[in-house]
Amino acid sequence: MKKEKKIIWLLTGIAAVSLLVLCTVVIVRTATYPFIRTTGPDGPPRSVEPSAQAVERLAGGIRIPTVSDAIDRTDDNPFQAFKAYLPQAYPAIYSQLDTLTINEYGLVFRWPGKNPALPPILLCSHYDVVPVLNYDPSAPDAPLPGWDYPPFSGAVADGRIYGRGTLDMKGMLFSILEATDSLLAEGFRPERDVWIALGFDEETGGTQGALKIARYFEEQGIAFDAVYDEGGIIIAPGLGGIQRTAALVGTAEKGFSTIRITVRGTGGHSSMPPEKGSLVLAAEIIEMLNQERMPAFLTAPVIAFLDRIGGSMGVAQRTAIANRWLLESPLLRSFESNPATNALVRTTTAITMARGSDAANVLASEAEVTVNFRLLPGNTTAQVKRHVENICNGYDVRIEELSTREPSQISPDDVHAFEMIRTSLAGLYPGTIVTPYLTLGGTDAYKYEAVSPNVYRFMPVLLTEQEQGTIHNENESISLENYGRMIAYFRDLIRNYR
Repeated sequence: MKKEKKIIWLLTGIAAVSLLVLCTVVIVRTATYPFIRTTGPDGPPRSVEPSAQAVERLAGGIRIPTVSDAIDRTDDNPFQAFKAYLPQAYPAIYSQLDTLTINEYGLVFRWPGKNPALPPILLCSHYDVVPVLNYDPSAPDAPLPGWDYPPFSGAVADGRIYGRGTLDMKGMLFSILEATDSLLAEGFRPERDVWIALGFDEETGGTQGALKIARYFEEQGIAFDAVYDEGGIIIAPGLGGIQRTAALVGTAEKGFSTIRITVRGTGGHSSMPPEKGSLVLAAEIIEMLNQERMPAFLTAPVIAFLDRIGGSMGVAQRTAIANRWLLESPLLRSFESNPATNALVRTTTAITMARGSDAANVLASEAEVTVNFRLLPGNTTAQVKRHVENICNGYDVRIEELSTREPSQISPDDVHAFEMIRTSLAGLYPGTIVTPYLTLGGTDAYKYEAVSPNVYRFMPVLLTEQEQGTIHNENESISLENYGRMIAYFRDLIRNYR
């Protein structure tokens, strides 16, 4: 008995010492973990007012309703009008830069640099916008619920420019052109070639705009040192528990797979229903898709993000980040607790459409379920299809991939092209953390991967949660200061890119 007690005490002692050692390791590692520090105090953004001419040029662009829809439903007239508007707004750009039109509405500009041996850079945006709910083109000034001003009015009020496209993406487009125009007026010439590419169908996939522009570059053998497009934004201190201003630069974006599952069952009249008709079977599959999600894991962009923001978070978060080897599971669970952060660590599953019978008293012999997956880098569309097949095992189904795209490549964050983002932001947003990030939505950026290893997704604007909520939504607008700082950012980027 005494011997057994000694063994128990020995084991307890070993466990206590092990726990003490483990705690010591965790504490030391947290204290010494090489979080990437941001130098300088976190100060307010620099105040930059855009010129009255810059404001009016953007407002004029907003007034042209370049709504992107399915090809057979898109009105070409606004796109023709926008294409005609730009030379009037920026005559110096059209007279001093090389201009090229690709596929009728794709607009490309080349600003020759002093050193043709250096690889060029590419600045991207798009001028198509998403539709506005209940908007009637025949009554453009009619008030709409949720809008302070008509959505294509380009109204300037209360320090803001209002209208569809101010944030996505005409605001960035005009910022690039304003920066270029002002530098031309100063007689500036860049060190290397600067290209500008403006797509016209990003909101519907970009297959006619950016894709064809990218193919032109590839066919011409033009390779870029960096490609800059839309994606991340700047967030204020406090959002997400980050105690500094943070610029979220998308170094990668998720892919997607839209799959239709057709479930076969017994059809007939609703007066004599089977135990499980096709729609009931489809409901079972839907429930399993919701419950049996693809596994969560940390990708390189998210790990890099944690390494940069961790130093500006609380003790608990710093401890978890610094000790991922031990605490990755609870760290992932914290991501999974919120839909926005869950999407950063998992290929998400969204049941978007379902169809059964066309009549209330008829049992359909087939029911359809459409599922949209957004893929993390590291997952593939083939894996997603196998995941669906495994869930549907034992059911009589037909599985079809309606549209797919693999996740993008991951661009490096330790190269000059990334550092130039930090440099260009430094004077505008003092002390801001500039961090890699994973872009959750689709952009045109991935189409340029064939012509550059350095593709970055970032719109240099500081947006509140409320402002972010207006993108693709009601009352979209941009503050004049955000617009002014965005112009200044692109001026600095073009001027300082060596």
